This record gives sequence, C-alpha cells and structure tokens, in this order.
Amino acid sequence: MFSDPRRITRTPAMLAHLRKPVDAHKFTHGHALVLTGGPGRTGAARLAARGALRVGAGLVTLGAPPAAQMEVAVQITALMLRRVEDAAALTALLADPRITALCMGPGLGVERAAALLPAALARGLPTVLDADALSAIGQAPGLRAALHPKCLLTPHEGEFARVFPDLAKRLRKEPKSVPAQPSTQANTRASAVRDAAQLAGCTVLLKGPQTLIASPDGACSLHDAPAPWLATAGSGDVLAGLATGLLARGLPMHAAAETAVYLHAEAARRFGPGLIAEDIPEALPGMFTDMGV
Repeated sequence: MFSDPRRITRTPAMLAHLRKPVDAHKFTHGHALVLTGGPGRTGAARLAARGALRVGAGLVTLGAPPAAQMEVAVQITALMLRRVEDAAALTALLADPRITALCMGPGLGVERAAALLPAALARGLPTVLDADALSAIGQAPGLRAALHPKCLLTPHEGEFARVFPDLAKRLRKEPKSVPAQPSTQANTRASAVRDAAQLAGCTVLLKGPQTLIASPDGACSLHDAPAPWLATAGSGDVLAGLATGLLARGLPMHAAAETAVYLHAEAARRFGPGLIAEDIPEALPGMFTDMGV
C-alpha cells in the first residue's frame, strides 16, 4: 500500500542543493536549453528561461526558429540564443555534452512540439514537458511511448486530461467501485497522478491549488499552502523553467520538482497581490538571501 503524499516543505537538503560552492563556475551548474515557438509566441519560453537562470543554472539558451530570432534577441541579455529550425538542428545542438537539461512546451506551438519531440526525447536528457508539448503528446499517443524516466511532465488539469484521459476522470470524483481507504490514500487526485507516473514511466507534476508530484516508484508529494496570486498567465511557464534550471544543476528528478514547486509558491507569497509571472524569478534573489542560500 502506498503511503500518504508527503507534504513539501523547506528542508536542509533543499537548501544544500540550492547553494553554490565558492569554487563553482558556470558549467558546474549546468546548461539549460529552452525551446521557443515562432514570432509572437516567444514570451512563455522567455519566462521559463528567466526562471531557469534565476534558480541557478550556469547557462541558459533559448532555441528559436529563424523567424523568431530577432524577436528573441531584442528581449534577452543574460540568456543565449541559438537557431533551432527543425528536428535535425535540434539533434545537432543536443550533441553538445554541456547541455544538461531541456524544456519544451511553453509557447512552442503544438505542431512544432510534435516535430521536435522525437529528437528531444531520443537524447535522454532531463526534460521538462509542459503546455504545447503535452498537447502534442495527447494528440499522438506514439509520442507518449517515447517518454523516458528523465522526463518531468508538468500539466494543469486540462493538459493532464489530454495526456491521460481515462485517469483524468478520477480527479474530481471517486469511482463507486473503489472501496474507501484510510486518510489521504483515498485521495483520488494522488492515486490518479501516481498511476499517470507509472503509466508514463516518468515523473508527473499536476499543478493546482493542491499540487501533486508523483514518481514511477510510487513516491508522491503534496504542496497545498495557498498562493492564490499564482493564478496569472505565465506562472506555469516560470515553474517549468525553475524545474529545468534545477535539473540542469544536477538535482534528482523528484527533488528538483519539489524544490521548484516550493520556490514558485514562496515567491508568489513573498510578492503578494498584483503578482505577474515576470515577478516570480525576480523574487528569488531576496528569498535566497533570507534562506541563507
């Protein structure tokens, strides 16, 4: 029998993972690649990339199609830019062993996501799949079969339903055929996310007021401290970026997901009313100082 989901809190291990040693350099903390879509759609990926950089990834590169390169270039400074036109270009870029994590989905476009996913998943890097990447997987079940244990899926309920339509039915209502179980083990959301992780063979992070993280081995974590100002466009893109940055730095998958969720919510609470997505990465430096990171 699975145990109840563990509540996500700040721990000494989390702080230790976040600290940078005095002898560190940028490649010590990894290189995150965030893929973006075409013109007019680059904002979500730029939010994710900013989150990855603020959380401590040593380098972050945005991979843009040719038509969006100028749009991206005039918006970024500390982030780097590479041209990624198609799957062949992505394969060539991912051959660089210094790239340690990948983020796909925010602002990517479903068609572009479907075209790039086989090349991305073939590399086997720690990979965060969000937004349009999840929609592409939902439309092409064969893509789900290509998922690997180093993937982190970060759906909200609607995206969860696209990827796992049968399991999504259990998020809101307990099937009468399922006998009552004690404590939160009867929580259908936790059981659905656990089953999704086992089915996909990778970690699943279900976003919401009660965020759940489940790994294929049955480990499950819950974050239910309220942060209502996260209900704003782009906040999920930043969360995907935070997780990507932490994976780039070498954190284990479940620990990276937990830390990203914790920092995301704490940044929102720290900023308070009026929060927009751009504020979340900018709240991190002050938080880290207060946390002694």
